[in-house]
Formats: sequence, structure tokens, C-alpha cells
Amino acid sequence: MASVMLASDLSGGDVAAIIVAVLTAIAVVFLCIALASLTKTMRTLRETVEQLRRETLPVVANMQSTVNQANAELERVDTLLGTAESISATVDSASRLAYLALSNPVIKVMAVGAGTARAARRFRRPKGTT
Repeated sequence: MASVMLASDLSGGDVAAIIVAVLTAIAVVFLCIALASLTKTMRTLRETVEQLRRETLPVVANMQSTVNQANAELERVDTLLGTAESISATVDSASRLAYLALSNPVIKVMAVGAGTARAARRFRRPKGTT
């Protein structure tokens, strides 16, 4: 007859070994499930990072081009402001010079005109009134 081991024939060490083997098998199954989940998460993360890289590199290149263009425009505006300041200073100097050159003769002409008008009024008055 074949010998079949019954639960009553097992020793305490055998029961402990079976319990440890079952717990180890359960732990291995849980670790395999966790490892599969981690692998899937890492694959998704890798795909997301690759997609992010594909989308951001053109944006960064475009932004660099825009910044370069803005710098060129700022240099152009700076040149225009310098020219405008120079023109303003020139106009200010020219107007000051024109004022100095024309104010004295204009005042003298107006004084002569006022004096001439006053003299003309005196000559036109009748001789009896003073």
C-alpha cells in the first residue's frame, strides 16, 4: 500500500514549513503584481516624459527666436530714442538761438513802431490841443 501522510502524521516542524512556504508563495505573488504595476507606471512615465520633450523643445526654440527678435527690436528702439534725444537737443538749441537772435531786433522794431505811431498821432492832432 502506498503510504499517504495524514494531518495527524505531520510534526510541528512540518506544519511550520508548510505555513512558511504558503506565506512565501503569497508574498511572491504580491511582489510580482507590485513589480508589474511598477513596470507599467514606469513605462507610462517614460512615454509622458518623451511626449513632454517632443512638445517643449519646439516651444523653447520658438521662445529663443522670439527673445532674439525682441532684443533686436529693443536695440532698434534704443537707437531711435538716442536719435530723438539728439534731435530734441538740436531743436532746443536752435530755438534758443533763434530767440536770442530775433528777440532783440523784434523788440526794437516794435519800439520804433510804437514811437512812430505816437509821433504820428501827435502830428495829426490839431495845433490848439496839447
